[in-house]
Amino acid sequence: MSIWTYVINRAVRAFLLILGIIVLTFILSHVLAPNPAYVWAGPHAAPSVIQAIIREYHLDQPIYVQLYYYLVSALTFNFGFSPYFKQPVSELIAIYLPRTLQLIFVAMVLTGLIGVFTGAFAAEHKDKWGDYTVKALYLISWCMPPFLAALLLQLFIAYYWGVLPPNLMADPTLAAPRYITGFPTIDALIEGNWPYFWSSLKHLILPAFSLALISFGVITRITRSSMLTALQADYVRAAVMRGVEKGRIVYVHALKNSMIPVITLLALVFSWMISGSVIIETIFSYNGLGWLLTTALYNYDYPTVIGCSVVIGIAVVLANFIADVLYAVIDPRIKLG
Repeated sequence: MSIWTYVINRAVRAFLLILGIIVLTFILSHVLAPNPAYVWAGPHAAPSVIQAIIREYHLDQPIYVQLYYYLVSALTFNFGFSPYFKQPVSELIAIYLPRTLQLIFVAMVLTGLIGVFTGAFAAEHKDKWGDYTVKALYLISWCMPPFLAALLLQLFIAYYWGVLPPNLMADPTLAAPRYITGFPTIDALIEGNWPYFWSSLKHLILPAFSLALISFGVITRITRSSMLTALQADYVRAAVMRGVEKGRIVYVHALKNSMIPVITLLALVFSWMISGSVIIETIFSYNGLGWLLTTALYNYDYPTVIGCSVVIGIAVVLANFIADVLYAVIDPRIKLG
């Protein structure tokens, strides 16, 4: 099987899975709200507004017709109008999703770096103090609820020591950059708005580290296990006989060949972080997609809840698709499966 056949096969599967997610949200929306128009319009809508929503979303038509229009709308990212925020849901997602992706990207980089190198360190010091210390650290962080990790970091690092700001996306007294890419830090960099750029970076560290702290343990464990297997391989023994330095053997040769299961986990970690970001963004007042979803739930903003749910599902599917493609690039043997 060629690389392109493999990619196309995975892309078709991903698309079918996305269709399944959209259909599932449609079914759940009708189960939870038999009369969606009354919920979509908001609790204090006039009868004329409700009738307009019924006509716009074809809610007076048979269920299969509603499903058709729902699929078309979802695939074109038309999720209707938010009764609470008073603007189209797609515009809200375009504003708030990049902020969450920025947070998750930084958190995943931290998770990968911390997890991979602590796992390699534990494998190098197997059954010694270094191995036991790493195990204790990741077990404590893994068992800790996300809100507790965030609150402890916020309490000590922000309030007691005053090293980093405790909340918000940036200093509110600074002028925000104009919308270019949607990622505030990148937009500030493009615009040359250096005060906002450095402020947004400082405000990003604590929430990103909170997400990384609750996720790196699984990367550490898998890296350690893969490293111990790799260190028994013939190419490692050959490198030892050639007199290659131990650190180079561990952190270059063995580590490179232990990365495939880590990539698998990073796709799963992305899913965990999407859900974890809802709590983290609330604690740190970081206005991303998690904050948008929470606010919509509190205010019965039905279209926004559906739009956020569909987008989150699509993001998880795409993350797994990217991971599948990376497998084939890193290890060509996977293409033959």
